[in-house]
Amino acid sequence: MLKPGLQTTVQDLGRHGFREFGVSPSGAMDPYSLQIGNILVGNELGEAALEAPLIGPVLMALHDVSIAICGGNLSPQINEREIPLWKSLVIKRGQTLSFGELKEGARTYISIAGGIDVPCVLNSKSTYLTGKFGGYEGRALKKGDILFGNPFTGRNRFLHTKHIPKYTNPLTVSVILGPHTGKFTSSGLETFLTEEYTITSQSNRMGYQLTGTKIEHSGMADIISDAIPLGGIQVPASGQPIILMAEHQTTGGYSRIGSVLTADMPLLAQAQPGTRIKFKEISLENAQNLLIDNKRKLDFLYSISRSYS
Repeated sequence: MLKPGLQTTVQDLGRHGFREFGVSPSGAMDPYSLQIGNILVGNELGEAALEAPLIGPVLMALHDVSIAICGGNLSPQINEREIPLWKSLVIKRGQTLSFGELKEGARTYISIAGGIDVPCVLNSKSTYLTGKFGGYEGRALKKGDILFGNPFTGRNRFLHTKHIPKYTNPLTVSVILGPHTGKFTSSGLETFLTEEYTITSQSNRMGYQLTGTKIEHSGMADIISDAIPLGGIQVPASGQPIILMAEHQTTGGYSRIGSVLTADMPLLAQAQPGTRIKFKEISLENAQNLLIDNKRKLDFLYSISRSYS
């Protein structure tokens, strides 16, 4: 690695089954882009890739290797020639992968044929920055780091445009209300579902802090600490919502007004600071159906890629 970018980390689909011990799932903020990248380079769906937010790294290839860049468009280039996203291609030994202007989205994913050879810690290669373990020495990458994968052996692939997500501003995300709706007044619930909020610069992999019209509580904002999910929306006494992201804490004592639909989390992950957000209520049944549809789509694309390997 010649330059590390802003905070480039190794991430896979996350570290699951250890929340009772206080271990965050971590994993890719945008699991859709990570999985599509793996499909394009012939990896298993959950293989680790590099996640680079806002400012990308500069990498030199030590041997010919197939890569795919998916997610946010940070103007990827090989030897200063721009290359497409959502398509696999070969970077040859001695060539340099770099990034330029942020054009769309917030996080880009660099998938490498053969994956990234780092140890599995608690069944995952994901970097847990707060816990300082997983990934590459439990930290963001830095200049001089060397990552190991396998030489290129497959064929180039591309993703049909109908499967490429659109990153918009403003962004509407679907939510399931609860579990603490009783902690909010009817006016507070209406505010949440009708007003617009903005992602602040204090946002990170742990959570997005939003600013906008204050959401009114019916009494105390705090609760007895309980387990909190990915996408949970906490509302502290300030009335300003916080959306819990990939590296969220496992328990919390702020009332939760709702949770972002799992199927919408990849779009939320690609929202930059300054993005305006509106919330739309959705039923649990519809949320489950959308999640199933997304899983079927990824499984279909994966099976198709395997049939042409």
